[in-house]
Amino acid sequence: MVEIKSKIQEAIKSFNNGTISNCAIQLFSDLGYNTSRQSPFVEKTFKYFKKCFLEGNSHFNEEKALVTEWKYIDLLFQLSKDEITVQHSLFDTKKVDRTIIETYLFFVIELSKENYSRTVLSQITREINKVFPMPVMILFKYGQFLTLSVINRRLHKRDEQKDVLEKVTLIKDINITNPHRAHIEILFDLSFNELLKIHKFINFVELHNAWEKTLDIKELNKRFYQELANWYFWAMDHVSFPDDIEKKKEIRNATNLIRLITRIIFIWFIKEKDLVPGALFDPRELKKILKEFAKNKESIIYYQAILQNLFFGTLNQKMSERSFAKNGSLQQNKNEYGIKTLFRYANQFAIDEKEVIALFKDIPFLNGGLFDCLDKENDEGKVLYADGFSRNTQKQAIVPDFLFFGEEAEYDLNEIFGTKNKRYKVKGLINILSNYKFTVTENTPIEEEVALDPELLGKVFENLLASYNPETQTTARKQTGSFYTSREIVNYMVDESLIAYLKQSLSHCHSDPAVAGEESNNRYEERLRDLLSYSENPNTFNKKETTILIAAIDACKILDPACGSGAFPMGILHKLVYILHKLDPQNELWKQKQIEKVKTVDDSALRDQLIADIEAAFENNELDYGRKLYLIENCIYGVDIQPIAVQIAKLRFFISLVVDQKKQPGKENLGIRSLPNLDV
Repeated sequence: MVEIKSKIQEAIKSFNNGTISNCAIQLFSDLGYNTSRQSPFVEKTFKYFKKCFLEGNSHFNEEKALVTEWKYIDLLFQLSKDEITVQHSLFDTKKVDRTIIETYLFFVIELSKENYSRTVLSQITREINKVFPMPVMILFKYGQFLTLSVINRRLHKRDEQKDVLEKVTLIKDINITNPHRAHIEILFDLSFNELLKIHKFINFVELHNAWEKTLDIKELNKRFYQELANWYFWAMDHVSFPDDIEKKKEIRNATNLIRLITRIIFIWFIKEKDLVPGALFDPRELKKILKEFAKNKESIIYYQAILQNLFFGTLNQKMSERSFAKNGSLQQNKNEYGIKTLFRYANQFAIDEKEVIALFKDIPFLNGGLFDCLDKENDEGKVLYADGFSRNTQKQAIVPDFLFFGEEAEYDLNEIFGTKNKRYKVKGLINILSNYKFTVTENTPIEEEVALDPELLGKVFENLLASYNPETQTTARKQTGSFYTSREIVNYMVDESLIAYLKQSLSHCHSDPAVAGEESNNRYEERLRDLLSYSENPNTFNKKETTILIAAIDACKILDPACGSGAFPMGILHKLVYILHKLDPQNELWKQKQIEKVKTVDDSALRDQLIADIEAAFENNELDYGRKLYLIENCIYGVDIQPIAVQIAKLRFFISLVVDQKKQPGKENLGIRSLPNLDV
């Protein structure tokens, strides 16, 4: 097992120097696939691919396939029954579950740019699969990354000579120089012998199903949740938070731990955008930065010196205003009393204050409320501590270093989970997070990355929240069932709600009420369903209808009165963004709509500033940013009895905005706009 994983790692690193085709063949060989049936291209160009496969083919769309950015393409090998029978004598080809697969093709494509989105790579995969009657797997290389793309196909219900192309799944952004351990594990799980051992497939369809199950995000989320739940209940026994506000220890620990996990996972997602340095989570670097990091089981330095300063002194403080709170008495530092956006714990660092500030200096200010310190003054001027961001040792939060960096160990959680004699494994939270690949882009029904996406926050925290009931002020630690609304149900609710609303808006398009009513109940519904479907079908609405639809979206108010961790609000955000992309690809109409609204402001200086902000939001970020920002600010609302659930919902909206912002060194706050205040 270790030997195979080492070979996979070396095969990935070989792409730095070797010929792309040879490196790719070696990688698949190391994964255990018989690559002997090869028919390499004479010329590794799109022109040659077109000559071989596209003559007279009207299905392939060169623009969508981005062929102008193909630097290199080659047919690596064909995997058929003959090749697999050498490895597995019982292998056969037959129809299973309305699917026939008799062979696979494996291509490698090098693209010219440094980075590509999941959607673009999925689009290229679909276009190439339109050309062939069998599944085509593609290994992409671009910049310093590899991506393996796998597509699901099924027989057309009415014409078995045709296949329907379904979901594209990607193992994305495998770092060639330093492969992430999660990517090594995923590729190992896809190795031929490992799949055969677990799934015992006997034909291509079953082999493909084995791939599909191995790449199933649900299984990944389930494994992650179990590790996180074990950590949470383990940590409950080892943490301490100030009791000024909540006197019951179990409830106090539960709420603070869920809040801590929320903040750290948010940071882990934005780390994917290179907005937070990895050194803050690297034990080797931390030993140089902190005086007594993880010295023994009593060490509590990491949470205080690194995480609290990151939460409250960095992410909640403007980049130009970061500094340490001065030492001394209350009288000497009266102006700084109660200010929770200043660094603390200077004595815990092995480097001086200027170096500490430099350590955090390139992290943007995000605001948004997630990193507000909850230590607040009451009406009498007394500070009531909740987060425990204080130099007063009696009011500090205690979270030991081993809860972040502890090695795997056994811990008895049988009472908590209602089991007997079961062995539970626990390890540090940072170690858990480091074992997984995260993506800031939420998966959709038609494209999926094998990584933890922001939707997992809802799934994870709905489960964790099941352990805490604020209405009865009790914990139900054995309740591990999920209250999370599944994606399939959310998609149905979103589509039906939007179709009913938008159909009504379109009903005024005709002057004849009879025609309008008939049209709205029949043809409009059909066209709206097509608009909302995840398909490549173009916008079928005329200019007038499109304008009406965009105005209706801008005017809509969507309320979820029991939003939980945001499944429905996030679902409707994604669908509205998708619709706007179809209706208004370059955002001309949507941007103009936002500008029209602020033109009614009387104060000319304020009006000009608001218009400039709108222009900047659209100009300096990805196209979806302007769509999401104004939908979130003006159209989508949610409430819930659980304050922490609401915080998680806000967190998912924040991540969805961060993903579409461009980091611009040299600009104020790195060009990252502060998160909007989502409280009403």
